Amino acid sequence: MRSIFLFLSRQRHLRRWVETSRLAQRLSARFVAGPTLDDALRVGRRINNEGIVLTLDHLGESVTSLGEAAQARDVYLRALTAIHEHGVRGNVSLKLTQFGLDLSADACRANVAQLVERAASLTGFVRIDMESSEYTDRTLGLVEDLYAQYGSVGTVIQAYLYRSRKDIERLCARRIRVRLCKGAYLEPASVAFARKADVDRNYLDLMRLLLDQSDQPAIATHDERIIDQTKAYAARKGIGRDRFEFQMLYGIRRDLQRRLVAEGYRLRLYVPFGKTWYPYLMRRLAERPANLFFLARHFFRQ
Repeated sequence: MRSIFLFLSRQRHLRRWVETSRLAQRLSARFVAGPTLDDALRVGRRINNEGIVLTLDHLGESVTSLGEAAQARDVYLRALTAIHEHGVRGNVSLKLTQFGLDLSADACRANVAQLVERAASLTGFVRIDMESSEYTDRTLGLVEDLYAQYGSVGTVIQAYLYRSRKDIERLCARRIRVRLCKGAYLEPASVAFARKADVDRNYLDLMRLLLDQSDQPAIATHDERIIDQTKAYAARKGIGRDRFEFQMLYGIRRDLQRRLVAEGYRLRLYVPFGKTWYPYLMRRLAERPANLFFLARHFFRQ
């Protein structure tokens, strides 16, 4: 099932049809703030009022020209400025392929550097997302370089990769903030755990490592078992609820989100916006195929 959703996420003809379909747009509205930055800011203010912070993600990746990469950069520059000017409690998250990594490493670095420099000047923060394993070394190298120059930047580590423990140790030693997720790309057995049980076990090991060593780690999961074990470990080690945060996707498990906030835990929602939402939704289904039944239940309630 997972490989099917990842295959579908790469089908451009299907993507063009879905992203212009009113029926599909109706479905995506639960999980995507809307096509514009104003839509995202409106959602941001609403969830701030619920005691939740956010990270904004402008959807789009694997651009085909440096002009498109520059357009993505400019959207993010406006987003950082708007977050600051409107007093929205949040940051931004991006993928390097959206900033031109596949076209020019130098142009990509220049684009992202402008964003991190702007974030530093506004006391903001940029999270550089992780993509498939072929990008891991380049992503970490750029994050470490920009952090040394500006600060105000962190990254993501995926628990399904064998290498992730060493990567976290290296990032913690440099005091670079980490968001831990399971991973949503189809990877070969030579680099990643294939069995869910192995991914979950590694996730818990990495969670404990982050709580012990990292500065403001983000535990990104909707898995209540993992959330409960994170709470228990933090309590046992005397780690305050202000020293880490849970992260979830906008529109998923609102009941759990409200409960965490009521219990005094910090919560950040990943809020995507933009017109190119189809690959994002397919990866979320690949990451957890049970989300398909959740989507269907939501759709037929409308």
